[in-house]
Amino acid sequence: MRYFILLVSVFILFSCEQNNPKVNNGLDKIASTEESLKQAVTQYPDSIPLLQNLVAYYSNSENYDAALAAINNSIARDSSNPAFWDMRSVIASQKGDTAQAIFSLQRAIDIYPIPDYIISLGALYAETKNPMALTVADALLAANKAQAEKEAYFIKGLYYSFTQQKEKAIPFFDKCIALNYSFVDAYLEKALALYDLKNYSEAAKVLEKAVTVQNSFDRGYYYLGQCYEKLNRTAEAIEVYQKALLYDEDYIEVKDALGRLGIK
Repeated sequence: MRYFILLVSVFILFSCEQNNPKVNNGLDKIASTEESLKQAVTQYPDSIPLLQNLVAYYSNSENYDAALAAINNSIARDSSNPAFWDMRSVIASQKGDTAQAIFSLQRAIDIYPIPDYIISLGALYAETKNPMALTVADALLAANKAQAEKEAYFIKGLYYSFTQQKEKAIPFFDKCIALNYSFVDAYLEKALALYDLKNYSEAAKVLEKAVTVQNSFDRGYYYLGQCYEKLNRTAEAIEVYQKALLYDEDYIEVKDALGRLGIK
């Protein structure tokens, strides 16, 4: 699964306890254990940050069912809070349940249609090859107040890429980069489209720019290594794979690639 979900990031929007010193002053005192986190959520059920901490605890250990159960409990208590539905969408997506991720975002948008939710929904439509992605992107472009031009073009690029129209996707990623030179996901998606077109040299050039823009871009190094391997530049592939591990020592695909090249 490619990294469109990097567009999904709205967790702390609607907590009526958010500015309550009694709650916020106690956050640092809460131990990062399941029981203490559950007790905190029970004590302050309206606190989005506390629920987010509990969900992150489960998510970090890939216990997505427990994370969803915690969110569903909050939704059962207050189904009108869009932040709960947004959080549910993120966890459903991590679990691989795209249908539930889309459903949850649609519920969030029904309650409060802010651009962040709409962007996330458009990206999920693109992932599932749903042409509604283009409709969402056009709506974002038409809504000047959304200020989401690059995100709209990114959604269009993703849709064409996922529907195997790689050459049509690339210009939209170029538009993203023109609007925001540091938008590394646009570089990555452009490079992946070029890679799928077997244009490994151009894909490598795009990724070289990406890791220059963000030198901690571990995914950029990994896919750059993939391009170098295709170009028989093995020594350079090993070098960038090792750089990826500097920023994510648990990057399984990188370790596998190095093992394939005889590096332990």
